[in-house]
Amino acid sequence: MEQYFEVKGTTLIVKLPVEIDHHNAEELRTEADRLLLKRLIRLVVFDFERTIFMDSSGIGMIMGRYKTMRFMGGNVIAVHVNERMQRIMKLSGICKLIDIYDEMPLMSEM
Repeated sequence: MEQYFEVKGTTLIVKLPVEIDHHNAEELRTEADRLLLKRLIRLVVFDFERTIFMDSSGIGMIMGRYKTMRFMGGNVIAVHVNERMQRIMKLSGICKLIDIYDEMPLMSEM
């Protein structure tokens, strides 16, 4: 699996692949959960810069990390979300739960 994960302090940045489907959503989930438990992560940033497709497996992976972070007292955001992904996030209800930013916000802006 490509280098999709980057930890900066208490922030986990997940650079999502071009397509998020049942083939890779499980691998993304497993590695994200491993890092969440290993480090004291307080913020998960899903970076959609490269993403053009996401099915229900991807939605489930994001929702699961949202629930985990809320339980741990943290937060989840999305950045670089194109129109197609915004439509999927709106239809699935994700956009009601996580904030979406055009660019990576500064911590003081959150």
